[in-house]
Amino acid sequence: MANTNVKRVKTSDLELKDRLVAVKRVTKVTKGGRHFSFAAIVVVGDENGVVGYGLGKANEVTTAISKGIEDAKKNLVKVPVLNKTIPHEQEAKFGGAKVFMKPAAPGTGVKAGGAMRAVFESVGVQNVLAKSKGSSNPHNLVKATVAALAEMRDAYTIAGLRGIPMSRVFKG
Repeated sequence: MANTNVKRVKTSDLELKDRLVAVKRVTKVTKGGRHFSFAAIVVVGDENGVVGYGLGKANEVTTAISKGIEDAKKNLVKVPVLNKTIPHEQEAKFGGAKVFMKPAAPGTGVKAGGAMRAVFESVGVQNVLAKSKGSSNPHNLVKATVAALAEMRDAYTIAGLRGIPMSRVFKG
């Protein structure tokens, strides 16, 4: 899913908030016994159209979370948010996880499950209808949701790409 119109964002001037999506304990069985470590997936965003996700692995939970936050700050993307919702319907797939999202009227709230909800709250979307199909793996759900949001384009972007005034975008 190589998207050419993804806008990368610099972290120096942003007030980012992090949300922990999932922590799992992983076990490595060696000759000497079991060795436990932790993997954490974290979503960061400024609640104003910027979001990123990261994965951190370490022997302790707190270290894994902090590594995930640092990784997420390196993978920020800009998302168009119009009136606290998304501009249009969108589908995306990552691994076995498929996501579908569509804009909702003001007052609807975030109608989405676990991992998708964390991404929407981090990006600043307050009214959206979303459905996850296929795998419920939080890693793939987060990646599919961010991929779908990164593919979003608003009317101003489309007008600029077509080289026409905004008044002609919605005319047949």
